[in-house]
Amino acid sequence: MPIRIGLIGKTNAGKTTLFNSMTLLSGEISNYPFTTKSPETGVAQVVTLCVHKEFNVKDNPVNSRCDEGWRFIPVELTDLPGLIKGAWMGKGLGNQFLSVAAQSDALFHVVDASGSVDKDGKITEPGTGDPLADFADVELELVLWYVKLFTSNLSKISKGARAPGSSLPDSVADVMQGIGVRKEHVQNSLREALLQDKDIGNWTEKDIQNFCWILRETSKPTLIIANKMDLSYAAENFQRLREKYKGLIVVPTSGEAELTLRRAESKGLIRYVPGEERFELLRPQDLNDAQKVALAYIKRKVFGEYLRTGVQFGLNIAIFKLLKMNTVYPVVDPEKLTDNNGKVLPDVYLLPAGASVNDLAKTIHSDLAKGLLYAVDARTGLHLPTNYVLRDRDVLSIVSTAKRG
Repeated sequence: MPIRIGLIGKTNAGKTTLFNSMTLLSGEISNYPFTTKSPETGVAQVVTLCVHKEFNVKDNPVNSRCDEGWRFIPVELTDLPGLIKGAWMGKGLGNQFLSVAAQSDALFHVVDASGSVDKDGKITEPGTGDPLADFADVELELVLWYVKLFTSNLSKISKGARAPGSSLPDSVADVMQGIGVRKEHVQNSLREALLQDKDIGNWTEKDIQNFCWILRETSKPTLIIANKMDLSYAAENFQRLREKYKGLIVVPTSGEAELTLRRAESKGLIRYVPGEERFELLRPQDLNDAQKVALAYIKRKVFGEYLRTGVQFGLNIAIFKLLKMNTVYPVVDPEKLTDNNGKVLPDVYLLPAGASVNDLAKTIHSDLAKGLLYAVDARTGLHLPTNYVLRDRDVLSIVSTAKRG
C-alpha cells in the first residue's frame, strides 16, 4: 500500500495550487468557494540522498528516480474539498471529505497565512482573515467526527472490551480501523487521557471528547502548511501559528511559487530540483515578460526571505519526521547490487521505524515472506535474521525459498 497524504483545510487556502505543484496535475484553481468538489489523487515525491554514490555505482531506478544524487520516491497525495462547519454531521461534502481524510497516513493542514480568506472561505483583503481560527475550525470538525463515530459504536465497543481475550484497545481499534486507527494509537491515547484504568461504562462526555482529541492527533500526524508566505501579513501570522500550536510543526510555503518553478522546469526554461534553494535560467531568451517578472519575484520574495518555497521540505518532513519512515533498498545480488534483470539499485521502499526484514519481504511480495530465511547486508555481507530491525539506507538481499520475479 502506498503512503497516503491528505491535503485538508478551508477553501481558498491554496490546497489545489499546492497539490498541482507537488504532482504537476492541473486541478481546477479558482477563488470561489468549493472549487474542488471531489477528492483528486496524484503522485508526489519525497527526496532523500541516494546510496549509489556511497557504493560508487551508477543506479538504474525503477520504482523511483534519481536526479544528481537525490532519490525521488513516490507517495500518494489527495486534494480534499474545503471543509465547512457541520461537516461532521454530513453537511456539504463532509462525509466524503472526512472519510478520505481519515484514510490518509498523514495530513497537510493548509492555512492561508496571509489571512486573505474570510470565515466563509471567500477571498478577502490580506490581513482580514484569521488563519488560526481557520485551523481550529477544521480541526474541530475532524474531532467531532471521531466523537460521532466513537459514541455511535459505544455499546459495541463496551461489549467487545469485555469479550474473552479482548481489551478496550482491541475493541476501539476494531471499530475504528476503517479510519486508520490502530491498537497502539488507542493505547497511547488512553494513557495520555488518563483513562486506561477507568471503566468505559463510567466515561463522561468530557472523557470521550478528550480521548477523541488525542486519538485524532495520534492516529493522523499533521503538519501545518502556512501557505501564501510571499503575501502581506503572512510572516506575522506564521509566528502566531508557531506560538499557538507549539506541539505541531508549521512549515512556511508558497505553493504558487513552487508551481511556477516546476512548470518552468518541465518546459526546459530553468533548471530546478525541488527543495533546492536556487534555480538556474537555461533559456532566458524564451521567457516572456510575465515569466521574467514571476521568476524575479520568486527569487526576491520567496528564496530571498525563506530560502525555499517550502513545498518539498513539507513533504520530506511529513514522511521522514512525522511518519518516521526509513528508506530500504532491496537487491537480489548483494555484491553487484542488482535485481534479476541486472538493474543496479532498482527499487527503494519506505518502511516505518521498527519494521523488520520480514516486513520488507511482505512489502515486496507476500510469497517472498512465506519462504523467508534471512537477509544479507550488502555492506557487510552479514546474514541478518528475519526479525532484524531495518535501518535507514539499508541495502539488503532477501533470501527465501520462494523465487522473486
